[in-house]
Amino acid sequence: MSAFRAAVVTFPGSNCDRDMAVALEQIGGGTVDRVWHAETSLPPRLDLIALPGGFSYGDYLRSGAMAARSPVMRAVAAEAARGVPVLGVCNGFQVLTEAGLLPGALMRNAGIRFVCREVALTVENNQSLFTAGYEAGQCIRIPVAHHDGNYFADTATLDRLEGEGRIAFRYAEEVNGSARRIAGVLSASGTILGMMPHPERAIEPAQGSSDGRALFAAAANALLTA
Repeated sequence: MSAFRAAVVTFPGSNCDRDMAVALEQIGGGTVDRVWHAETSLPPRLDLIALPGGFSYGDYLRSGAMAARSPVMRAVAAEAARGVPVLGVCNGFQVLTEAGLLPGALMRNAGIRFVCREVALTVENNQSLFTAGYEAGQCIRIPVAHHDGNYFADTATLDRLEGEGRIAFRYAEEVNGSARRIAGVLSASGTILGMMPHPERAIEPAQGSSDGRALFAAAANALLTA
């Protein structure tokens, strides 16, 4: 195929959906469908689904908890089970954990402060379709902007994630209190990635870093050659 087809889901309160669509279109050369959360189905023959950052439903109840019950998430879960890759960034990561598509939970930041700055990340796993554009152990710089990015899971789950190589990114420094400084987690299949940092905000030098560009390029390359 000459281009991949992606869907970016917008929830009430999403604010990075356009950024995500632009990154997928400009870097991957893909066709991007914008999908409202109330839809009960997704466009046919999708190659990638993206859940963007923001503050869905105003972060009421728990961040991502209400969005995880949106009608469209049934279709997202069904496509994910079929093997369609899913990328959840920031609020999208929160939605994935609340929907049970990734383990763990995102809690209030340690220190109860909103964190908005560029951070250093270490690439822990470069064997997934999302991370293949990086070197294992590579240090990259990606911005964060969250109040509830403190990743938590019980010790057994954390050990399993470590043992199965499912930690995609780790903060190189303390950022929000995340267990074992986890910044991004992969599903067992490697086709679902949830991460708190915003790669779509780091695709051009004018943004301060273009280190996020390799993530979208790697995903596009994997989908185009599949």
